[in-house]
Amino acid sequence: MSFRLDDTDRKILSELQIDAGQSLDEIAKKVFSSKTPVWNRIKKMKDYGIIGDTVSILNADKLGFEACFFVMIRTSEHDLEWQENFLQALKDRPQVQEALFIVATNINPFFFKRLAHDFKKKSTSSTCSTISMFKITSNLFDVFSFSGDEHI
Repeated sequence: MSFRLDDTDRKILSELQIDAGQSLDEIAKKVFSSKTPVWNRIKKMKDYGIIGDTVSILNADKLGFEACFFVMIRTSEHDLEWQENFLQALKDRPQVQEALFIVATNINPFFFKRLAHDFKKKSTSSTCSTISMFKITSNLFDVFSFSGDEHI
């Protein structure tokens, strides 16, 4: 069974990604529909798994996180059990916000992202230059260009 996204579905998804807390009336007005059909479409997309959990994005700066680290760990360890244990250790740490494994060469790097409090008070060293974040989005329609009806 496939789900067919039409223009109204994409508009609803875009609105939810901009602000999932807006009312059905507000979304309906913005997508030129009425409240009940919008609610039915949202429910159908939730039931199908297109729309997942609704969360609030917190402001790390306001919460006192002064730095964000992207940490690279290189390993020559190729044993599947070791890699599974390492990945589980990252999953078990709530401080690790994202974790990536890149298959590139015989040295497979892992990357993870972590925020830190009281960074200005610590002495640190790094082998990389400063990384500046210039854009982050949770809006998939900013990332992917959808044209025509999409099958999911």
